[in-house]
Amino acid sequence: MMTRRSLFVKAAATGAALTLAGTTAAVAGGAKKKGSFEGRSNHITTGSVKLVKEGDRYIVELGDDFSLDGGPDPRVAFGKDGKYASDSKLGALLHLTGKQSYAVPPTMDVSGYNEVYIWCEVAGVPLGVATLK
Repeated sequence: MMTRRSLFVKAAATGAALTLAGTTAAVAGGAKKKGSFEGRSNHITTGSVKLVKEGDRYIVELGDDFSLDGGPDPRVAFGKDGKYASDSKLGALLHLTGKQSYAVPPTMDVSGYNEVYIWCEVAGVPLGVATLK
């Protein structure tokens, strides 16, 4: 039987996106950085995001209040100082609303980023950006 922890470890090892109910309880270590989304490219993107540390791994966690008005191919990724980092994709956005989590690949250095992007892969534009503090 797979537990939440074993599912997370498996997803983190492969860099796969992961959604869990009650992730906060399953993730020890607390938030490293937090932010709030602002819409971009005429899209409405709102809600909170946290970068959470689990051991030596990180998770990007969109809050219960997360909402995106839509888009053809939204992805979750990082950026820095207003510039999207195309090599930092964490996976396709799983849901337009609500809490969801994305495992950061263990080889990715999160210290080089200060923003989380919801990025439209098809159009090559940001749908929402959250500055992490």
